Amino acid sequence: MPDNSVTLVGNITRDPELRFTPSGQAIATFGMAVNRRFQRNGQWEEQTSFFNITAWGTLGENASNSLQKGARIIVNGRLEQRSWETQEGEKRSVVVVVADELGPSLRWATAEITKNDRREGGDSGGGSSSRPASNEPQPAYTGGDEEPF
Repeated sequence: MPDNSVTLVGNITRDPELRFTPSGQAIATFGMAVNRRFQRNGQWEEQTSFFNITAWGTLGENASNSLQKGARIIVNGRLEQRSWETQEGEKRSVVVVVADELGPSLRWATAEITKNDRREGGDSGGGSSSRPASNEPQPAYTGGDEEPF
């Protein structure tokens, strides 16, 4: 288990977008909103936090095929900060959640589970994953001239 672990429950804000690295590694990215409702001075208030979620390999492919905007999901993963420099020389950074597990929230909905066949050398469920480990370099992202996140 990673040193920093986060579990979020919220709604998907944009459909998962599936892309592939030059080496053929799948990566799905999508947004998530997490709402918190609390009482202050006798009045109910709501606060929303937005997160970018990244899912690698088979997890990303399954997310792209199974999830859609508006769905309530549970994400377990780790926080990762990424930095880059714009063409104008400005330094930017973002914190993303790299998903280890994704699933539908069954509190307000039902889900039908379809088990995929195991793939040779892929995600075998035994703790291995087809996404890079935190100490391995991330594959190069070639998304054109748009920002990588």
